Order: sequence, then structure tokens, then C-alpha cells
Amino acid sequence: MSLVALGVTGGIGAYKAVEIARRLQKEGHDVVAVMTRAAQNFVGPLTFEAITQRPVVTDQWAPGANANIEHISLASSIDLLLVAPATAHVLARFAHGLADDFLTSLYLATRAPVLVAPAMNTHMYEHDAVRANLATLRARGVHVVDPGEGYLACGWVGKGRLAEPDEVVRAAQAILKPARTMTERRVVVSAGPTYEDLDPVRFIGNRSSGRMGMAVAAEAAKRGAAVTLVLGPSPLEPPSGVDVVRVRSAAEMHEAVMRHAEGADAIVMAAAVADYTPAGGAEPQKVAKGEGDRTLTLVRTTDILAELGRWRDGRALPVLVGFAAETDAVVAKARAKRTIKRVDVIVANDVSRVDAGFDVDTNAATIVSEEGDEVLPLQLKSDLARRLVDRVERLIAARRGAGAGRV
Repeated sequence: MSLVALGVTGGIGAYKAVEIARRLQKEGHDVVAVMTRAAQNFVGPLTFEAITQRPVVTDQWAPGANANIEHISLASSIDLLLVAPATAHVLARFAHGLADDFLTSLYLATRAPVLVAPAMNTHMYEHDAVRANLATLRARGVHVVDPGEGYLACGWVGKGRLAEPDEVVRAAQAILKPARTMTERRVVVSAGPTYEDLDPVRFIGNRSSGRMGMAVAAEAAKRGAAVTLVLGPSPLEPPSGVDVVRVRSAAEMHEAVMRHAEGADAIVMAAAVADYTPAGGAEPQKVAKGEGDRTLTLVRTTDILAELGRWRDGRALPVLVGFAAETDAVVAKARAKRTIKRVDVIVANDVSRVDAGFDVDTNAATIVSEEGDEVLPLQLKSDLARRLVDRVERLIAARRGAGAGRV
């Protein structure tokens, strides 16, 4: 069961939000209603309280609401923020990062997927400002249920009426419970850093948290795939529903990936694997500090992605996906990497950006493949993972349909 925060804003379509709440519950979800002040002019909070069997959030400053900073507490526990109806006003506040009430604060604080169902007058919906705000939100990964066409409350006929409840709920279901289209597929994903020990105390590592690889593993598992996650020393909790293999060093990750590669339909190498490791391995005892400088000799680790390309030896499967974490000439280096390592897809991202790459919740990337380059703007890593798994799923289906020929 998922917890859905249902944001209700001030439009005549607010009455449909009651039915949306009821249908979400019929699908097995828990619903908590968050109403703006304007929304209460159309539907009373008591209606949603009776339907959801939960207190309705109406005021960020209500006594008790800040005992546990409620908008932050709710933000971390919901599985989806659904706003229906979403007025032009709330879309603008979302797009520009304004946080002047509970709903807008919740939008900024949550890392759950966001789905909005716009509803307004036709001319308002077609206005350049509204279209620009929707484009901004879509670029950030916000999902949109387009409004329907027909007779509007203002007396006009055109596009702008809130989508019907069943359409909104279907869109929510697609996010919360994706179609299990990969039930007969096996996927191996690597994630996180590797640590190359110098002695029992010190190591060489990197800033990878494993978020991107875990998001890919979680998305594939949601679609029904049997997922093996080869996870380096990340402090994060791995997603449920996957088989986790814990490793520490590049050598351990190489062994684990190759051991699980046979029979896989896809292998996604999202881990930040060390390129070098201390020659001769780690010292058995802590190295004491001396008076002078100390020279450390490093040797190359096995390039796991390149070895996978050689191991596949022209077979159609598994689909091979690598990541290129670069700080300059990002796409050019990714293109060269894809060719040299004989893989299908390289996800290129600029890790010098503070809002993308290592140890943050968002990422911006370019998917480099034989089909060309697909630029993905800044968005949540979970949304980027959906786009990447879409690509992987299509490649698997095409190659299985074509038989086991050479790539």
C-alpha cells in the first residue's frame, strides 16, 4: 500500500478530487488530503476527512503542525504527491520554488514523484506563462495529466477542464505500480563506490553514494525483473525486492558482476569503480607516519565494462549499459567509451555540477547509443532511471524478437 498526498487547490474541479481520493483508496492506497485556503471555498475539509479517515492538512501554521515540522515529516513518508486540480497559480508557485503554504512547502521538501492535473480556463491554459511553467515542471520530472476538452464552468468550451478521476488515478497507478513488463527478465546492476584499502585504516575511494544505480535497480524490480544489485560500500539502504551482493573493492565487484552475468538480459554498470589500486594490496598493519614523503605505487584494476564487452563477443544479449562520469568533454568521451568498450548504451553525466552526479538526489545526463544522443535535463534520479530502463527494456525486446543473432 502506498501513501498518496492529494493536493487540492482552488478550482471548481476540486469536487472531482473527492472521487479521486475514493478511487485511490479502492486501488489499495492510503490518502492524506492537503488543501489550500482557496480550495476550501469549493469543498470542505470535513468531506476529505470522512473519505480518507485522516486529518486534512489545511494550515502550515496550525497549532501542533510544527511539533515535528509536519510538511517535512509528510514529505519523507509519501510515495506520491498528486495535485488535482492544479490551478495556474499553484503551477507558477511550483515552477518558481515559492513556499508560502503547506502544499508548496511539501512540493519543495518531498523527493517522491509529483503528478499534477491542471485545470483552468482555456485561455489561461494556453497562455505563454502557464505553458512555460508546465514546461519547467516537466523538465524537472513532474508528471502531468493533460486537461480534458469540453464545457467549462466559466461557460466557455475548450481545453482546460480537470481530467476525469479514472484518468488521473490511472496516471497515478502508472507511477506507483508500473506495469510488470519485465517479469521474465534478469538484470544485473552495479552501484556505489569501491574502496581500495591502503592498510587496515586508510583507503582510496570516491564520492559515489550509489543512488543512481539503486534507482535503476528499484525501477527494474518494480517492473517485475529479477534484479541482482552488486553494491559497493554505500551508506544508503538498498531498495527492497532485489538480491543484494555486497562488495568493497574493484576486484570484488569484478568477480561478483562476472559471476552473475551469465543468463542476464541486461547489465547496468552504474558503479564508480576505482581505476587504480595499491600495488601488492593493502599493508597488513597501519602504516606509521614518517618524517618524509611517501610514494604510493598504484596499478590498474580490471575494466569491468570493457571485459563485459569482450565476454559478450557479439551476442545480442545481455544489453550492456555503462556510465561515464566526466568533468569535461562529457559527451565526446562517452561516445568514444561506447565504441572502445563495445557496449550498447553509455549514460554520460557531468560530475563537476553541484546539482548532478555524486551524492545528490538529482542528475542530468545524455544517453549515448547507436540511435544517437538523448539529452535528459536535470531531474530526480528515480525519473532518470525510468527513462533508462525504458531504453533497456526496448533493446531487450528488440533483440529477443530478432533471435540470438550478433549485435
